[in-house]
Amino acid sequence: MSAWIIASLILATVLLLVTPIASTWQLPNQVPVAVEPGFSPAPLPVSQNIPPPTVSAHNIFIIDRSSKNVLFSQNADEQIFPASTTKMMTALVTLDHYRLTDQITVSREYKIGQNIGFKPGEILTVEQLLYALLVQSANDAAEILAENYPGGRASFINAMNSKAIKIHLTNTHFANPTGVDQDGHYSTAADLARLADVALRQEEFAKVVATENAVVSTHILTNVNQLLGKIPGVLGVKTGFTEGAGQALVTLVDRDNHPVILAVLASKDRFADSSALITWVYSNFHWTTVDTSGQ
Repeated sequence: MSAWIIASLILATVLLLVTPIASTWQLPNQVPVAVEPGFSPAPLPVSQNIPPPTVSAHNIFIIDRSSKNVLFSQNADEQIFPASTTKMMTALVTLDHYRLTDQITVSREYKIGQNIGFKPGEILTVEQLLYALLVQSANDAAEILAENYPGGRASFINAMNSKAIKIHLTNTHFANPTGVDQDGHYSTAADLARLADVALRQEEFAKVVATENAVVSTHILTNVNQLLGKIPGVLGVKTGFTEGAGQALVTLVDRDNHPVILAVLASKDRFADSSALITWVYSNFHWTTVDTSGQ
């Protein structure tokens, strides 16, 4: 038997041994990762076959951010209300159009759901509105950003949906910038994990969602994500809650340079569910760089 055939058989065996419990998930048309010849492009998560915990969340999606391997999936493509996890897309469209130093004058009050209480006449920078949007999940910040977009609120929502198509959110459609329950406003656990992965590539977005407390003008903000500063490695991303959606949480956690994104939706206790799943991920998976040279 030739050396080439032997090497191929060894390679196939190695890859079978290290394949995680689910498939590879990635954006189409991504630029290939530069790889040293003979080695896998990123350390691969290898399951130790520890069963996942029982949690209250109905919709769950967990990916290894580096390799894009799916670590766990449960009803991940079911379309449901996304609640304020919507604001990840609101922030992306904002960052696409505005400069952080742009100033916006508040024209009216917005008293729907979670809000800061911005008053007519207040002048805020886009950066300040992003902190209000992502740290304290302010609906008024979302509406202010949308209404001051060229063409107004409707154009902003169109831009949200255009962005969703561009980044391949195939089961997502937005009808508002806040995440309030509305017909035609839906997403999935898998799409929200993908959205977070894309948004976190923006330095400003990643910085803001990792912020525990901030001051915007005369307003003191406290991040509504209770895992920040309490669970090792948690770096954001976005909470959500409505009557129709239940509790939602998309989380970035990074331990030992192994970043993982978790999307937990339709939960009765998003923080307990996410905490249990994070513990399971880093207990169950070990990361291995695969030698594909056949040596």
